[in-house]
Amino acid sequence: MKEREDKHRILILGASGFLGNAIYKELCSYFNTFGTYKISRPFYEKNKHFFQYNVEEDDVFEILEAVKPTIIISALRGDFSAQVIAHSHICYYLKAHRECKIIFLSSANVFDGYSKYPSYEQDKTLSHSIYGHFKIKIENMLMRLPKRQITIIRLPMVFGLHSPRIQELKDSLSSKEPIEVFPNLVINVTSDTKLTQQIHYMINRNKTGVFHLGSTDLVHHDDFIAELIKSLGRYSPTFKQVFTTNDERYLAVLPKTNLLPKNLQLTSQEIINELLV
Repeated sequence: MKEREDKHRILILGASGFLGNAIYKELCSYFNTFGTYKISRPFYEKNKHFFQYNVEEDDVFEILEAVKPTIIISALRGDFSAQVIAHSHICYYLKAHRECKIIFLSSANVFDGYSKYPSYEQDKTLSHSIYGHFKIKIENMLMRLPKRQITIIRLPMVFGLHSPRIQELKDSLSSKEPIEVFPNLVINVTSDTKLTQQIHYMINRNKTGVFHLGSTDLVHHDDFIAELIKSLGRYSPTFKQVFTTNDERYLAVLPKTNLLPKNLQLTSQEIINELLV
């Protein structure tokens, strides 16, 4: 049995989703960890560490008051406007509870308005997408809090054996539907297993600030997806090439100031190796 580190009470908002659940599984043996779920399932109903929470209908404040977390991890999904309201309530809670901090999972899309270069932690955010605008809005809200209370993690595309992206790929391959690829898009990537290890390390070391947690190398979207499919089995995929521009377009988040140790960094090839069946 692993030794519990009860100095923290961790609340994961969205703990029944792909990333939230992976984070819960990584942390629950070490910390007093709680989570929220939206759709009722026997496992969650029986587990006293889980609370039913619908971001569109429920007030997050009630759960915060019940759990009294020292760390809130926001891996929420759902209606963007409802999420903005929920995070404004979280900010009120954080202002009143200075010993509590938040780890917010943001996205590379906060930079999708810039396409000529990869983006680093201190770069100004600019987005042309609704999703990117929404993430920027929450980031800006959190940035008004004391630095010691916030950790913003910007993520590129996340893959994993049970990830929605892999499931979608397998479904398309099985039904022989063409796979959309973006030949001019330069990205970096990550996996659920590496991300959860990184978050665990950041909690142990009390890391705050902005972190870019993607692979250290850059890859073209079409090349990466083609390699990924090879790792999934014997398929003969057909690709639908989508050109949004004639020039190379970057959607990649690279670290410059907030580097994690070498053993917690990863390459795109390591992600493909994780998925080998």
